[in-house]
Amino acid sequence: MKHQLEKHYVNRVGWLRAAVLGANDGLLSTTSIVIGVAAADPSRQSIILAALAGTIAGSMSMAAGEYVSVSSQSDTEKADIEREKKELEEIPEIELQELAKIYERRGVSKETAMLVAKELTNHNALEAHAKDELGINEITEAKPLQASIASFFSFLSGAALPMILAVFAPESDMVYYQYGFSIIFLMILGAVAAKTGGSKVGIAMVRICFWGTVAMAVTAVVGHLFGVNIR
Repeated sequence: MKHQLEKHYVNRVGWLRAAVLGANDGLLSTTSIVIGVAAADPSRQSIILAALAGTIAGSMSMAAGEYVSVSSQSDTEKADIEREKKELEEIPEIELQELAKIYERRGVSKETAMLVAKELTNHNALEAHAKDELGINEITEAKPLQASIASFFSFLSGAALPMILAVFAPESDMVYYQYGFSIIFLMILGAVAAKTGGSKVGIAMVRICFWGTVAMAVTAVVGHLFGVNIR
């Protein structure tokens, strides 16, 4: 019988987080904006303008925010690695002891821990300390540009639904169309994200529908009150 490799999901964390967050934000924030505007002024022109402005501003903001955030993480990782590199050059024996202690705390005997630490140090000391002391590896390593691009396009994909509805849905029932279709797509998005990440689909769908409903309800109430007050 042919041995099958185990299927792991942690290597998807970086791009999955950015993509899911972007799509959720694109769908939910744009829909909420449209619902708020539609509740205040249900004219096609105002609704389309709100959807377009929300889509452009949101996608750029999401990409920029993700790039800055992940860049900060990347800078911190690089600084830690440089510090570790310097310590390996100046105090290699102390660093070796630190590495061995890490393996001891994981349940390895003192002799074996030292043996493993020496072998990994001989193989690639910096890589061993980056992974086991700092917790930095190729899977968790921050990738600002990748995260930024994923966020930008995923936001656009999420915002496409409320934008299409803003153009084609009946003006008088715009709020209901936006809410109904958005909840359906939020459920699908939550299910896909959960399936891709290996988590429970039902919990993800309930969670995203609940908070999506709250966000859209609040903006609808604010839009309605604002529309009443200006008339």
